[in-house]
Amino acid sequence: MGFTLSDWLVYTMMAVFGLMIIDFVIAFIKTFWKGSFNLTFMLDYLKDVLFYVAPLYIIVTLSSIDPTGWIMKVFYIILGIAVSLKYLMDIVKKFK
Repeated sequence: MGFTLSDWLVYTMMAVFGLMIIDFVIAFIKTFWKGSFNLTFMLDYLKDVLFYVAPLYIIVTLSSIDPTGWIMKVFYIILGIAVSLKYLMDIVKKFK
């Protein structure tokens, strides 16, 4: 476990995917136990990958053209934290 800026990029993506998976499992279990299993909630997670994860990946690939070498990485971490907070709030809402 390192604490360099590049290591934090990996930790940010792991947090985004981890919270996305936890949110998915909670939604899956709730719909399964209600008896109203519908596949449309799975499509919402595919949209989230397209709208949240893909732009993060694009930002990370643009870091090679960043003259300072750290501006795009910091931008990526800030946006990754925002996506993580979104999923954390969604998880909390599902338990209320």
